[in-house]
Amino acid sequence: MALVLLGPNFDICNRKVFMAKKRNEFLDKYKWNVKDLYNSDEDALKEIAWLDKEITKITKYQDHILDNSDTLEELLTLDEEINKRLEKVYIYGHINNDADTKDPNYQELFGKVRNIYSKYLSISSYIVPELLKSDYQVIANYIKENKNLKKYARSLKHIFRNKDHILSGEVEQVLSNYVNLMSAPEDIMGALQDSDFKFADILVDGKNVELNESNFAIYLRSNDRNVRKQAFTSIYKTYADFKTTIATILKSEVDKNVVNARLRKFNSSLEASLFSDEIDVSVYHNLIDTIHKNLKSLYKYWDLKKKLLNLKELHLYDTYADDTKDIKEKYTFEEAQDLVLKAVQPLGEQYVKDITKSFTDGWIDSCNNEGKRGGAYCTACYLAHPYVLLSFEGILNDVSTLAHELGHAMHYYYAINNQNFEDYSYSIFVAEVASQVNEILLVRYLLDHSNSKEEKIKLIDDLLQKYKASIFRQTMFAEFELFIHNYTEEGNILTSDVMCNKYYELNKLYFGDNVYVDEEIKYEWERIPHFYMNFYVYQYATAFAASIYLANQIYEGNTNIRDKYLEFLKLGCTKNPIDSLKVAGVDMTKSDVYKDAINYMDNLIEEFNKLQGSGKDE
Repeated sequence: MALVLLGPNFDICNRKVFMAKKRNEFLDKYKWNVKDLYNSDEDALKEIAWLDKEITKITKYQDHILDNSDTLEELLTLDEEINKRLEKVYIYGHINNDADTKDPNYQELFGKVRNIYSKYLSISSYIVPELLKSDYQVIANYIKENKNLKKYARSLKHIFRNKDHILSGEVEQVLSNYVNLMSAPEDIMGALQDSDFKFADILVDGKNVELNESNFAIYLRSNDRNVRKQAFTSIYKTYADFKTTIATILKSEVDKNVVNARLRKFNSSLEASLFSDEIDVSVYHNLIDTIHKNLKSLYKYWDLKKKLLNLKELHLYDTYADDTKDIKEKYTFEEAQDLVLKAVQPLGEQYVKDITKSFTDGWIDSCNNEGKRGGAYCTACYLAHPYVLLSFEGILNDVSTLAHELGHAMHYYYAINNQNFEDYSYSIFVAEVASQVNEILLVRYLLDHSNSKEEKIKLIDDLLQKYKASIFRQTMFAEFELFIHNYTEEGNILTSDVMCNKYYELNKLYFGDNVYVDEEIKYEWERIPHFYMNFYVYQYATAFAASIYLANQIYEGNTNIRDKYLEFLKLGCTKNPIDSLKVAGVDMTKSDVYKDAINYMDNLIEEFNKLQGSGKDE
């Protein structure tokens, strides 16, 4: 097991895009600058060849790591150099492959990178178990003796925190060889959804239209209620037919997590998942408990939705319907850039200057070309800079996505420039904070600079939908995920009926008495990819709540919070996520941050109703 776990922290948005143009039809200014990594593919292949040889040098330290402080330093220095360059070539292969997934050259190059990474994991798997044969005091004495070891102090201390959960060197090596197989449930489910599922056609404007996972969300937002109902019924009828198969796939994912937790001597799979980030399980439970106590605010939102759609009865297939008008037909990428730069001005002159580099120095790939990976993400290379992928089509959501991903980029940028390689990356728990602070600052800016009532209504409605999606829906997912793991750990057999019934029960709770909870929703769990990500989703809710507080304080001129927040962006992983957010002025162990966010939601609903009740545009 390596000291630095390679792999970019992707923030993936699953919005599908419609791409028609070839990549070579886009100007270079809309593409990221991969030459900041390597001048050519040949250079990247040379790096892979160098790594293939260099990685084997790690073996000579086996059984000698702790001979003396100089030997330990030699190993860690070699390991760091390999990790830096492995990260660099990994990013090069990955982003080039994502820019055009049809390009066989980058499919092959990225495949070679992944093979090298697997080889590295296997060869270096002895390091942690061998370190843990000693006591941490030995390491502490070496650090005092050799000042060059200080940069590795946090990583080493973190390793010994895991001592009770690391297995023997032989077992760890065996497990490292299974790393690619661990994603099998997710891969199988993805193949089913992407290739094998066929949904019944629906009638749209008098024509039969093929329904698929890509256009389902579009039809679910349709102004035509019959189209929404057809899409809802069609997709879940198919999932109902596959419920036994998909339950078996998800059960294997849960079983994998449960077995891993037991092997590594954790009390539960939840504890095992949260342990590496030093998050106590009470944070997870506190989120669910607090949201339960504040569901009345979500019920207000459903009542508002019902009113906007002018319906006597609000069904689940109505809850995604567009109920406000789009506020602008198209933005150019340059207009989007200008909006983002204006929106983040409350973060200070230096922040604006730094984020401008993303536009001038080739950090962003905004082309919506054929073959490009759908969605959006930000990743980073310590030896270069952050890289942002999105497919810009000019709608307001794209402007928001740009602000979001650049929040991640600035988080990386400040960490890279303030921390060692060992300490620059950060956990998912804090990752979504920086991105969503930027998004909320953008909404606040647009609201304050709009003279149109309809525009303000649309902006508030979009923000309310984020509340629904990020805090309430993700908490419901988190509660379901906790249930299926607890149910298994208690010795019960997880079946499709158990999952369907529990999921239906949760929907009844989160939608309340004023929404008709259609029977088909009991199959929705089958199509949620996050259930294959091991207690991942709760972090969307925690991060959004923290972001609402921070963004509002910063936008309203609280320079104390602003300065604390900027310090938070520099931390990397030098503090655990909870303590990192405390630096920013947020305590996620308490309920206050959720209550503050939900109070703001109540204010938004009140403001929305006032705007709806007022006369002409202001």
